[in-house]
Amino acid sequence: MKRIAGILLIAMIGGAVSLGLYKAFEKKQVSFNSRPDGIPIRQVNYNPSAAFNQPDFEAAAAISVHAVVHIKSEFQKKSMVYDDFFGFFNFGGPQHPKEYISPYTAMGSGVIVSTDGYIVTNNHVVQEATSIVVTLNDKRVYKGTVVGTDPSSDLALIKIDEQGLPFLTYGNSDEVKIGEWVLAVGNPFNLTSTVTAGIVSAKARNINILGSQGAIESFIQTDAAVNSGNSGGALVNTRGELIGINAAIASGNGYYTGYSFAIPVNIVKKVVGDLMKFGKIHRAYLGIFYREIDDQFAKEKGFTDLRGIYVDDVVAGGPAVAAGVKSGDVIIRIDNLPVNGKAELMELIGQKNPGDKVVLIISRSGKEYEMALTMQNEEARTANMKDDKIILQGAAFQPLSDEEKAKFNIDYGFRIASIGNGKLKSAGISTGFIVLYVDRKPLRTIQDLKESLANHQGGVLIEGVYPNGLRAYYGIGL
Repeated sequence: MKRIAGILLIAMIGGAVSLGLYKAFEKKQVSFNSRPDGIPIRQVNYNPSAAFNQPDFEAAAAISVHAVVHIKSEFQKKSMVYDDFFGFFNFGGPQHPKEYISPYTAMGSGVIVSTDGYIVTNNHVVQEATSIVVTLNDKRVYKGTVVGTDPSSDLALIKIDEQGLPFLTYGNSDEVKIGEWVLAVGNPFNLTSTVTAGIVSAKARNINILGSQGAIESFIQTDAAVNSGNSGGALVNTRGELIGINAAIASGNGYYTGYSFAIPVNIVKKVVGDLMKFGKIHRAYLGIFYREIDDQFAKEKGFTDLRGIYVDDVVAGGPAVAAGVKSGDVIIRIDNLPVNGKAELMELIGQKNPGDKVVLIISRSGKEYEMALTMQNEEARTANMKDDKIILQGAAFQPLSDEEKAKFNIDYGFRIASIGNGKLKSAGISTGFIVLYVDRKPLRTIQDLKESLANHQGGVLIEGVYPNGLRAYYGIGL
């Protein structure tokens, strides 16, 4: 009995010791889950998706892949749109010339935007193509026809003959936030529909790739992987809404290296709508010459605020003059959206139609004013110019007539109506010369012309054509 009692006593002591160690250990665990001030931290079950608030990529991908198509374009000659056609706008590294065999083919992507076969893609995917073949995600193949193109935004609309197609609905690119999850959907490297994910890295990026100072460049920058062949594909949000058309990558070697760029869908909606209705773009304009405000310019003008766009001059008879805008004003907001640079301004104006009414918030002499402005058609600016020639470097410039555009198959450039003493005449340029490019950038707008020849210092290369078809090149120091 004494032995049994001793065993029981040892067992009880062991149990007590174990219980004490457990309690001590339990207290130790609690201390690790408390703040230094003693307030306990609430325990939750670990769920990776909940912890990081991951979006549902599956739903957005399922919606998108069937509305994104593969495009094969055939060309009889190398396109003059960009140096490295269809390989994306690779910049930041050396360019390597390529040899092209005629005819040749190139691959890209497009996005179905209606059930009856309208497809939006990049202009550089289809411009000058002699044949377009569209392959759907379910492998059906169609012949595509070009409805219209808009080089200034690098967008084009094509059509296939089919009904009941899946399509993507438009989102609102003005509401896209930096840090928001997005998907890029396209056909890289001639593969079938491929989906990659990333976030919006920045907005209103102007990367100077469209070759014109008047071009609409206000890209959505993402880190979703995009490569050659994704060009013209979809950038969608987690709801499966189209928020952009993928157009470019930042690359020195032609492959994705971390950044890609998409055309905002609000510009896409405007361009697609115009091309469907009219077959061409009816572009609206403000009627101002402007410059961005940086720290140095602000100090020169005595500004304490770096916000806004500085109005350098106004176009006679233009909408800005009618609204009361004056040289020296600073446009801060348009329709309650901030305007802090050229890219933001071009994006907002690029969404508008002639006749649209907008509200400007401007700063003048330290005070803010609200002005109502009615957008005019860009053709009205041309009409104003015909009565009031633009005088630059001793020469009078006028926009091209419809006959001149048809004769040379161009839609940009300015004709020298008369020329007096100055650097242009000294270089050998004569009356009638049509200036198409300055430093290889096409002159599409008055802003292009003024910035290229009036606000430029140093040497420039002027390219154009005479009425007899003779092409000429002039190097001039300004």
